[in-house]
Amino acid sequence: MAPQTQPIRRRKLSDEVKERILETIQREALGPGDILPSERELMNQYGVGRPAIREAMQSLQSMGLIEVRHGERPRVAEPSMDGALDQMSLTMKHILSHSGTTLEHLKEARIGLECYLVAKAADVRTEAQLKHLAEIMDALREARDAPVKFMTLDGSFHQAIAEIPGNPLYSAVTHAIFDWLSVFHVANVRTPGLEELTLSEHQEIYDGIAQGDPAQARSAMKRHLMRSNALYEQANARTDP
Repeated sequence: MAPQTQPIRRRKLSDEVKERILETIQREALGPGDILPSERELMNQYGVGRPAIREAMQSLQSMGLIEVRHGERPRVAEPSMDGALDQMSLTMKHILSHSGTTLEHLKEARIGLECYLVAKAADVRTEAQLKHLAEIMDALREARDAPVKFMTLDGSFHQAIAEIPGNPLYSAVTHAIFDWLSVFHVANVRTPGLEELTLSEHQEIYDGIAQGDPAQARSAMKRHLMRSNALYEQANARTDP
């Protein structure tokens, strides 16, 4: 019996163009800011029409690999971790909305990451960084009755801690995780009176950092995130049919 095979699917012209442009970037070792051929040059070079070129360029731009500005030739984009994670944002939120297992894995990963970062922050923080955290705490207290603003400032507090160690990768990943989870915090974790508890937990985290006590800071962060996860589970159970 002949083996079953899947039919060969014809590739879109734009996919072929995109692959060839990427090959050119790699072969010629083009770096950020380097200019790529114009639309007309690519049309002549590849023997395809303008729609295929534009679709390929739009795809590469959405991937954060090139920059296309009106009236200018396309350029190789400056690499950005924030940009790369932003590109993933809609996909990640879709996955998290439909995969409870993935959501649990992400929350677990967040605890591990932020507990490490807050302990590191307690070791290396500067007076200026402590002042910045204190200012966010003051803003949080003033935003008790404004849930959306309070949640935004909550994220700013965690983001500021992630920035203290000075590693931009940690900062970018922390920002992305909070953004991906924010929809669940707004829809399911929002509880009247929760702000006071959050402020109290943030104060414990701040105190651990200010006192240069990694163990205290780590313990306070873990309690804070575990409590947040537990509230999500309770709210999710109430809304499940």
